[in-house]
Amino acid sequence: MLIVVLLGAAVGVVLGLTGAGGGILAIPALMAGLGWEVQQAAPLALLAVAIGAAVGAVEGLFKGLVRYRAALLMALAGAPFTAFGAVIAQHVPGRLLSVLFAGAMLIVAARAYRSSRNSGQPEVQTRAAPCTLNPATGRLHWTPITLAAIAGVGAFTGFLSGLLGVGGGFVIVPALRRLTNLSMHAIVATSLLVIALVGSSAVASTLMHGATIPLKEGVGFVLAAAVGMLGGRLLIHRMSPAQVQLGFASLVALVAGGMLFKALWL
Repeated sequence: MLIVVLLGAAVGVVLGLTGAGGGILAIPALMAGLGWEVQQAAPLALLAVAIGAAVGAVEGLFKGLVRYRAALLMALAGAPFTAFGAVIAQHVPGRLLSVLFAGAMLIVAARAYRSSRNSGQPEVQTRAAPCTLNPATGRLHWTPITLAAIAGVGAFTGFLSGLLGVGGGFVIVPALRRLTNLSMHAIVATSLLVIALVGSSAVASTLMHGATIPLKEGVGFVLAAAVGMLGGRLLIHRMSPAQVQLGFASLVALVAGGMLFKALWL
Protein backbone atom coordinates (compact mmCIF):
# COMPACT_ATOMS: atom_id res chain seq x y z
CA MET A 1 0.00 0.00 0.00
CA LEU A 2 2.88 2.35 0.76
CA ILE A 3 4.21 1.84 -2.77
CA VAL A 4 0.81 2.77 -4.23
CA VAL A 5 0.64 5.96 -2.16
CA LEU A 6 4.19 7.00 -3.11
CA LEU A 7 3.53 6.32 -6.79
CA GLY A 8 0.29 8.28 -6.68
CA ALA A 9 1.96 11.23 -4.98
CA ALA A 10 4.80 11.25 -7.53
CA VAL A 11 2.37 11.16 -10.45
CA GLY A 12 0.35 13.95 -8.86
CA VAL A 13 3.43 16.17 -8.44
CA VAL A 14 4.33 15.73 -12.12
CA LEU A 15 0.74 16.41 -13.15
CA GLY A 16 0.65 19.56 -11.03
CA LEU A 17 3.94 20.80 -12.47
CA THR A 18 3.27 20.10 -16.14
CA GLY A 19 -0.49 19.87 -16.60
CA ALA A 20 0.19 16.80 -18.73
CA GLY A 21 -2.14 13.85 -18.81
CA GLY A 22 -1.23 11.86 -15.71
CA GLY A 23 -1.93 8.54 -17.40
CA ILE A 24 1.23 8.88 -19.44
CA LEU A 25 3.25 8.33 -16.23
CA ALA A 26 0.65 6.71 -13.97
CA ILE A 27 0.50 3.52 -16.05
CA PRO A 28 4.26 2.81 -16.17
CA ALA A 29 4.50 3.73 -12.48
CA LEU A 30 1.87 1.14 -11.57
CA MET A 31 3.45 -1.41 -13.90
CA ALA A 32 6.89 -0.96 -12.33
CA GLY A 33 5.73 -0.68 -8.73
CA LEU A 34 3.12 -3.43 -8.67
CA GLY A 35 4.15 -5.63 -11.58
CA TRP A 36 0.88 -5.01 -13.44
CA GLU A 37 0.30 -5.19 -17.20
CA VAL A 38 -0.99 -2.19 -19.16
CA GLN A 39 -4.51 -3.64 -19.12
CA GLN A 40 -4.47 -3.85 -15.31
CA ALA A 41 -2.99 -0.39 -14.72
CA ALA A 42 -5.09 1.53 -17.27
CA PRO A 43 -8.43 1.69 -15.37
CA LEU A 44 -6.86 3.01 -12.16
CA ALA A 45 -4.67 5.48 -14.04
CA LEU A 46 -7.68 6.74 -16.00
CA LEU A 47 -9.73 7.14 -12.83
CA ALA A 48 -7.04 9.27 -11.20
CA VAL A 49 -6.61 11.37 -14.36
CA ALA A 50 -10.36 11.89 -14.81
CA ILE A 51 -10.82 13.07 -11.22
CA GLY A 52 -7.86 15.44 -11.41
CA ALA A 53 -8.99 16.83 -14.76
CA ALA A 54 -12.52 17.36 -13.44
CA VAL A 55 -11.19 19.58 -10.66
CA GLY A 56 -9.28 21.69 -13.17
CA ALA A 57 -12.25 21.83 -15.54
CA VAL A 58 -14.54 23.17 -12.80
CA GLU A 59 -12.06 25.97 -12.15
CA GLY A 60 -11.95 26.74 -15.88
CA LEU A 61 -15.73 26.83 -16.11
CA PHE A 62 -15.95 29.37 -13.30
CA LYS A 63 -13.36 31.53 -15.08
CA GLY A 64 -15.23 31.29 -18.39
CA LEU A 65 -12.31 29.64 -20.18
CA VAL A 66 -13.90 26.32 -21.16
CA ARG A 67 -15.44 26.01 -24.63
CA TYR A 68 -18.02 23.58 -23.38
CA ARG A 69 -19.73 23.03 -26.75
CA ALA A 70 -16.46 21.92 -28.31
CA ALA A 71 -15.64 19.82 -25.24
CA LEU A 72 -19.02 18.08 -25.31
CA LEU A 73 -18.71 17.40 -29.05
CA MET A 74 -15.27 15.86 -28.55
CA ALA A 75 -16.55 13.77 -25.65
CA LEU A 76 -19.61 12.55 -27.59
CA ALA A 77 -17.51 11.73 -30.65
CA GLY A 78 -14.94 9.98 -28.49
CA ALA A 79 -17.33 7.81 -26.45
CA PRO A 80 -17.93 5.06 -29.06
CA PHE A 81 -14.26 5.02 -30.02
CA THR A 82 -13.34 4.72 -26.34
CA ALA A 83 -15.39 1.54 -26.15
CA PHE A 84 -13.80 0.32 -29.39
CA GLY A 85 -10.30 0.96 -28.06
CA ALA A 86 -11.12 -0.82 -24.78
CA VAL A 87 -12.29 -3.91 -26.67
CA ILE A 88 -9.12 -3.98 -28.76
CA ALA A 89 -6.94 -3.52 -25.68
CA GLN A 90 -8.36 -6.70 -24.16
CA HIS A 91 -7.22 -8.69 -27.23
CA VAL A 92 -3.81 -7.13 -27.81
CA PRO A 93 -0.79 -8.90 -26.25
CA GLY A 94 0.55 -7.04 -23.25
CA ARG A 95 4.02 -6.73 -24.80
CA LEU A 96 2.69 -5.08 -27.96
CA LEU A 97 0.53 -2.73 -25.90
CA SER A 98 3.60 -1.74 -23.89
CA VAL A 99 5.49 -0.92 -27.11
CA LEU A 100 2.57 1.22 -28.37
CA PHE A 101 2.36 3.02 -25.05
CA ALA A 102 6.10 3.66 -25.01
CA GLY A 103 5.83 5.11 -28.52
CA ALA A 104 3.13 7.53 -27.34
CA MET A 105 5.37 8.52 -24.43
CA LEU A 106 8.27 9.31 -26.77
CA ILE A 107 5.99 11.63 -28.77
CA VAL A 108 5.03 13.40 -25.55
CA ALA A 109 8.70 13.67 -24.55
CA ALA A 110 9.63 15.16 -27.93
CA ARG A 111 6.87 17.78 -27.67
CA ALA A 112 7.89 18.70 -24.11
CA TYR A 113 11.54 19.04 -25.16
CA ARG A 114 10.57 21.28 -28.06
CA SER A 115 8.49 23.40 -25.66
CA SER A 116 11.49 23.75 -23.33
CA ARG A 117 13.62 25.01 -26.22
CA ASN A 118 10.96 27.51 -27.32
CA SER A 119 10.03 28.69 -23.83
CA GLY A 120 9.93 32.46 -23.58
CA GLN A 121 9.86 32.95 -27.35
CA PRO A 122 6.70 34.36 -28.94
CA GLU A 123 4.78 31.82 -30.97
CA VAL A 124 4.33 32.85 -34.59
CA GLN A 125 1.11 31.79 -36.33
CA THR A 126 2.17 30.91 -39.87
CA ARG A 127 -1.17 29.60 -41.15
CA ALA A 128 -4.81 30.46 -40.71
CA ALA A 129 -6.68 28.27 -38.26
CA PRO A 130 -9.63 26.38 -39.82
CA CYS A 131 -11.70 26.80 -36.63
CA THR A 132 -11.92 30.42 -35.55
CA LEU A 133 -13.76 32.53 -33.00
CA ASN A 134 -16.76 34.54 -34.09
CA PRO A 135 -15.86 38.16 -33.23
CA ALA A 136 -19.53 39.02 -32.64
CA THR A 137 -20.12 36.32 -30.00
CA GLY A 138 -16.63 35.41 -28.80
CA ARG A 139 -17.48 31.76 -29.46
CA LEU A 140 -16.25 29.33 -32.08
CA HIS A 141 -17.75 29.88 -35.51
CA TRP A 142 -19.43 26.52 -36.16
CA THR A 143 -18.98 25.47 -39.77
CA PRO A 144 -18.97 21.95 -41.29
CA ILE A 145 -15.15 22.07 -41.20
CA THR A 146 -15.18 23.04 -37.52
CA LEU A 147 -17.62 20.25 -36.66
CA ALA A 148 -15.60 17.64 -38.54
CA ALA A 149 -12.25 18.78 -37.10
CA ILE A 150 -13.39 18.95 -33.48
CA ALA A 151 -15.24 15.63 -33.73
CA GLY A 152 -12.18 14.01 -35.31
CA VAL A 153 -9.97 15.13 -32.41
CA GLY A 154 -12.51 13.69 -29.97
CA ALA A 155 -12.74 10.37 -31.82
CA PHE A 156 -8.96 9.91 -31.90
CA THR A 157 -8.63 10.91 -28.24
CA GLY A 158 -11.37 8.47 -27.25
CA PHE A 159 -9.71 5.62 -29.11
CA LEU A 160 -6.35 6.25 -27.42
CA SER A 161 -8.03 6.51 -24.02
CA GLY A 162 -9.68 3.14 -24.44
CA LEU A 163 -6.66 1.45 -25.99
CA LEU A 164 -3.80 2.81 -23.87
CA GLY A 165 -5.51 4.20 -20.78
CA VAL A 166 -4.32 7.78 -21.27
CA GLY A 167 -6.36 10.93 -20.75
CA GLY A 168 -5.46 12.30 -24.17
CA GLY A 169 -4.28 15.77 -23.22
CA PHE A 170 -1.11 15.27 -25.25
CA VAL A 171 -3.36 14.91 -28.32
CA ILE A 172 -6.05 17.50 -27.56
CA VAL A 173 -3.80 20.45 -26.69
CA PRO A 174 -1.56 20.40 -29.80
CA ALA A 175 -4.58 19.61 -32.01
CA LEU A 176 -6.56 22.60 -30.72
CA ARG A 177 -3.51 24.83 -31.02
CA ARG A 178 -3.23 23.87 -34.70
CA LEU A 179 -6.94 23.87 -35.53
CA THR A 180 -8.18 26.91 -33.59
CA ASN A 181 -7.17 30.43 -32.63
CA LEU A 182 -8.16 29.94 -28.98
CA SER A 183 -5.86 31.19 -26.24
CA MET A 184 -3.64 28.65 -24.53
CA HIS A 185 -5.56 29.08 -21.27
CA ALA A 186 -8.84 28.28 -23.04
CA ILE A 187 -7.29 25.28 -24.80
CA VAL A 188 -5.96 23.77 -21.56
CA ALA A 189 -9.24 24.37 -19.70
CA THR A 190 -11.27 22.85 -22.55
CA SER A 191 -8.86 19.91 -22.75
CA LEU A 192 -9.34 19.22 -19.04
CA LEU A 193 -13.10 18.96 -19.45
CA VAL A 194 -12.68 16.58 -22.40
CA ILE A 195 -10.22 14.46 -20.42
CA ALA A 196 -12.64 14.29 -17.48
CA LEU A 197 -15.54 13.23 -19.72
CA VAL A 198 -13.63 10.87 -22.01
CA GLY A 199 -11.62 9.45 -19.12
CA SER A 200 -14.80 8.65 -17.20
CA SER A 201 -16.22 6.99 -20.31
CA ALA A 202 -13.01 4.99 -20.75
CA VAL A 203 -13.10 3.81 -17.13
CA ALA A 204 -16.70 2.67 -17.58
CA SER A 205 -15.83 0.89 -20.85
CA THR A 206 -12.87 -0.97 -19.41
CA LEU A 207 -14.89 -2.05 -16.38
CA MET A 208 -17.73 -3.24 -18.62
CA HIS A 209 -15.27 -5.39 -20.56
CA GLY A 210 -13.94 -7.22 -17.54
CA ALA A 211 -11.32 -4.92 -16.03
CA THR A 212 -11.29 -4.33 -12.27
CA ILE A 213 -9.97 -1.62 -9.96
CA PRO A 214 -8.77 -2.91 -6.57
CA LEU A 215 -10.56 -0.77 -3.99
CA LYS A 216 -7.65 -0.36 -1.55
CA GLU A 217 -5.07 0.47 -4.21
CA GLY A 218 -7.54 2.66 -6.09
CA VAL A 219 -8.44 4.88 -3.14
CA GLY A 220 -4.83 5.22 -2.00
CA PHE A 221 -3.52 6.03 -5.47
CA VAL A 222 -6.22 8.61 -6.31
CA LEU A 223 -5.99 10.43 -2.97
CA ALA A 224 -2.19 10.49 -3.04
CA ALA A 225 -2.24 11.82 -6.61
CA ALA A 226 -4.61 14.62 -5.56
CA VAL A 227 -2.31 15.63 -2.69
CA GLY A 228 0.74 15.37 -4.95
CA MET A 229 -0.97 17.61 -7.50
CA LEU A 230 -1.39 20.34 -4.87
CA GLY A 231 2.29 20.01 -4.03
CA GLY A 232 3.20 20.29 -7.70
CA ARG A 233 1.16 23.47 -8.04
CA LEU A 234 3.15 24.96 -5.15
CA LEU A 235 6.49 23.87 -6.60
CA ILE A 236 5.77 25.28 -10.05
CA HIS A 237 6.22 28.84 -8.79
CA ARG A 238 9.83 28.04 -7.93
CA MET A 239 10.75 26.60 -11.32
CA SER A 240 10.93 28.13 -14.77
CA PRO A 241 8.71 26.70 -17.54
CA ALA A 242 11.80 25.60 -19.45
CA GLN A 243 13.10 23.65 -16.44
CA VAL A 244 9.73 21.98 -15.91
CA GLN A 245 9.34 20.97 -19.55
CA LEU A 246 12.92 19.74 -19.89
CA GLY A 247 12.68 17.71 -16.68
CA PHE A 248 9.34 16.26 -17.77
CA ALA A 249 10.70 15.38 -21.23
CA SER A 250 13.73 13.65 -19.70
CA LEU A 251 11.61 11.68 -17.23
CA VAL A 252 9.09 10.54 -19.84
CA ALA A 253 11.83 9.55 -22.30
CA LEU A 254 13.66 7.58 -19.59
CA VAL A 255 10.49 5.72 -18.58
CA ALA A 256 9.62 5.03 -22.23
CA GLY A 257 13.09 3.62 -22.82
CA GLY A 258 12.73 1.34 -19.82
CA MET A 259 9.35 0.10 -21.06
CA LEU A 260 10.74 -0.60 -24.53
CA PHE A 261 13.73 -2.46 -23.11
CA LYS A 262 11.51 -4.61 -20.89
CA ALA A 263 9.01 -5.31 -23.69
CA LEU A 264 11.52 -6.10 -26.43
CA TRP A 265 14.49 -7.68 -24.68
CA LEU A 266 13.38 -9.14 -21.33
